Amino acid sequence: MTVILGIESSCDETAAALVGDDRRILAHKLGTQEALHRPYGGVVPEIAARAHVEVLTPLIEAALTEAGMRLRQVDAIAATAGPGLIGGVMVGLLTAKALSYACEKPLIAVNHLEGHALSPRLADPTLAYPYLLLLVSGGHCQLLRVEGVGRYKRLATTIDDAAGEAFDKTAKILGLGFPGGPAVEAAARLGDAKAVPLPRPLKGSAEPHFSFAGLKSAVLRAHQAGVHTPQDIAASFQAAVVDCLIDRTAKALATCDDVTALVVAGGVAANASVRAALEALASRAGLRFVAPPLWLCTDNAAMIGWAGIERFAAGLIDTLEVPARPRWPLDPDAEKVRGAGVKA
Repeated sequence: MTVILGIESSCDETAAALVGDDRRILAHKLGTQEALHRPYGGVVPEIAARAHVEVLTPLIEAALTEAGMRLRQVDAIAATAGPGLIGGVMVGLLTAKALSYACEKPLIAVNHLEGHALSPRLADPTLAYPYLLLLVSGGHCQLLRVEGVGRYKRLATTIDDAAGEAFDKTAKILGLGFPGGPAVEAAARLGDAKAVPLPRPLKGSAEPHFSFAGLKSAVLRAHQAGVHTPQDIAASFQAAVVDCLIDRTAKALATCDDVTALVVAGGVAANASVRAALEALASRAGLRFVAPPLWLCTDNAAMIGWAGIERFAAGLIDTLEVPARPRWPLDPDAEKVRGAGVKA
């Protein structure tokens, strides 16, 4: 059995895992930084990087102990090399490089987004290529046709804020706490989703791109008006996000007549309302719906280890010169869209 050590440190979660090519997760250790960032209402990059330095080595040691393995027994070492907060990415990647060099093990630099994109295949061995993926992770909101390892065709992306960012900013506006996604979802359960008239940006437009900046601004105005409860605003906001995701995904599905499944991955994929709406969309389209277990949706090292397994099997090995990247698109040839940094 091929076993790979996976390392994840792209944002505010530090994680190490040992994953086998039979899809067994032999060990997974996770260090959370929620308490460190909660006073600031969001992730502070410098604090995150320092915390990664402090806990990563003990987490790796703990994962090896749990699996009953020594480092020299693993077949390769995979680490997130981007995109993400560059300080954290560097901590994980440099650690992986040092271990790779010291133990003479192959190094696999994993795109964090590819980790999310392939994580459903870790959970479901029957999921075959190609599939349509809604990737909703942190600052990313994309629709991708996943054709194989390292082969991604971007069909749509956000032109401003991503869904995850909108959840986090809405939580901050409403004073719901950190992390924002779970806080908004919890508040929404207590609210009326029809109470606050909020926009559905780009819904019905010809291209399947996303936009959530206007929705975030509408939430701010609704909160400042002082008419609605935070719970009603949260519920109405969540309903608007779901409507936009479903409308845009349906638009992309209309262009993909040979995909095997509709798949969702990333942190927002842990939202029950999002999952339920996507499952209903897949059913209407006559497709399987596949989503990882909730713990595999948020940042973790098991998905990095599994992406390492798939890349290792394909012979995709990296040198010690591979760089850490704050930005790293899965489809570098995708056409730019109107939005941040793109002129009309």
